[in-house]
Amino acid sequence: MPERGESGAVTTQGLSPLAVLIGPPAAGKTRLGKRVARILSVPFLDTDTLIEAEHGAIPEIFAEHGEPVFRRWEAEAVASALAQRAVVALGGGAVMTPETAEALRALPVVLLTISPEAVAARIENGKRPLLTGGIDRWTELVATRMPVYESLATVRWDTSRRPLSQIAEEIATWVRTLPVHESPGGPS
Repeated sequence: MPERGESGAVTTQGLSPLAVLIGPPAAGKTRLGKRVARILSVPFLDTDTLIEAEHGAIPEIFAEHGEPVFRRWEAEAVASALAQRAVVALGGGAVMTPETAEALRALPVVLLTISPEAVAARIENGKRPLLTGGIDRWTELVATRMPVYESLATVRWDTSRRPLSQIAEEIATWVRTLPVHESPGGPS
């Protein structure tokens, strides 16, 4: 259970994710996160899913409330997720919130990258409100965010061409090499 610090704010003392997946939209954070969590036998938390469960579909949040409200709700979902012993996937823009970026600095962060050619088919579904401009908008977003992604990343995997099952195994193997983790069954 998260503890409360002197200010009354929830702290993550003793609890933290085994891995946090960051990267551009459509890089495979959710699909890979689910696979890595399954391999490691821990929960998987996707902050976009947490937001949708509480506030509704992300495109509607953007349309009805705007991006600033979405980012506030996103920061709350991220703070909650980062207090869990799980594999956590963040939305592509979550790292642009200073508090989120600061919280990630001490955690095992996996940067997932993908080439524009590989991402083109993934972003055509219209479910990503910031990508209504297609691949050109995606490229612009990635160029803006990549310095932040890279500054926070502990490790990096490209998801453009390799099987996700292989990448998930590699990430799980990397997580197991990290310093001792307190898992539900004790240290691993």
